[in-house]
Amino acid sequence: MYEIKCDVAIIGAGPAGLAAAYSAKKEGANKVLLIERDSSMGGILQQCIHPGFGLTYFKEELTGPEYAGRFIEDIKDTDIEKLLDTMVLEIDHENGKVICANSKLGLTCVNTKSIVLAMGCRERTRANIQIPGSRPSGIYTAGAGQRLINRQNLMIGKKVIILGSGDIGMIMARRLSLEGAKVISVIEINSFLAGLTRNKVQCLDDFGIPLKLSHTITGIVGETRIEGVYVAKVDENMKPIEETEEYFECDTLLLSVGLMPENELTRKAEIEISKITNGPTVNQYMQTTAKNVYACGNVVHVNDLVDNVTTESMQAGKYAALYAMGKLDDLKQVNTIPGENVRYICPQRIATDGEGKAKAFFRVLKPQLNVEIQATCGDKLIASKKAQRVNPGEMCNIEIPVAEAKADIRIDVKEAK
Repeated sequence: MYEIKCDVAIIGAGPAGLAAAYSAKKEGANKVLLIERDSSMGGILQQCIHPGFGLTYFKEELTGPEYAGRFIEDIKDTDIEKLLDTMVLEIDHENGKVICANSKLGLTCVNTKSIVLAMGCRERTRANIQIPGSRPSGIYTAGAGQRLINRQNLMIGKKVIILGSGDIGMIMARRLSLEGAKVISVIEINSFLAGLTRNKVQCLDDFGIPLKLSHTITGIVGETRIEGVYVAKVDENMKPIEETEEYFECDTLLLSVGLMPENELTRKAEIEISKITNGPTVNQYMQTTAKNVYACGNVVHVNDLVDNVTTESMQAGKYAALYAMGKLDDLKQVNTIPGENVRYICPQRIATDGEGKAKAFFRVLKPQLNVEIQATCGDKLIASKKAQRVNPGEMCNIEIPVAEAKADIRIDVKEAK
């Protein structure tokens, strides 16, 4: 078995891995290694050719490849090493080993002092949501459709139905329209938008594409190629209302029905996984329950903006480097607890040994207008902020003063007084 030694090994060279690697090197880690299963760096951003990235982090509008390119250029100016075309098979964090298979080196063991998980996420498929009907061709996940059009220059259809109002699905509605396809409708089972409001405006409203909330697909018709779908309204329990069923002809169905963190390696390593996010639980330093393993980006929880991914990943890289250099002691920690209208919080723990403020990201359960976001420790209100609106499709955050975190922290979203 071929062996490599490094201080920080980062699994994944998408936006999270690139930012973590750059941050780890900047913090002073001697040898940083990026491990990537693809033949090039950039991850999902390589196929996201639309603008809208970087508005928060870079203060300018970039396409996905341009955003990734900024970090790729930064990394070129360092001695960060890359191991491309490499599939990680197992993480042995107790012994500081990452076992992987490289296309040229064969079976490889990476000996490392700390590990950063940056594997990203994958899309939910038809099998995950169990749509009844036949199994013809012409059914794609939104990301697969995006890759075929943007990277392989292949048109996927002419008459399209999109199930789910996730961001990739709405962006693909615009992309397909620009390529001359007819997007008949975007179907969403919830009574609210799943993605960002700006994507609804720019990708659906501006192109006259109807959005059907509280609807779902009840059947797929077609043998060799999809010919159409049945769509019905759903009740308050998300059960289809039979008498509302309509038939729509189409030759393509795109599924934009959610993303799942890619955590098979994490589970196999017996690192604690959140039942809500399906990602590893972390503190504000992005440290998992394994002291030498850090995680960042969509492998932790699915973010709405790549700018947020970058912020988290810079933290992960920094503290993975500090751990590798022996500069991070054992930490006292308290839990963050979801309260009123809060689905989950990341980080799930706050290390109380540090200073300053810890930014807690969270998603709400339902849309709400004119709210106050409150963080309480016991009976004491330690942080609050007001917001005009909150929506499940958009990430919220509040900064928690670490010095005030004497016990578990609860975050609530309440009607503003």
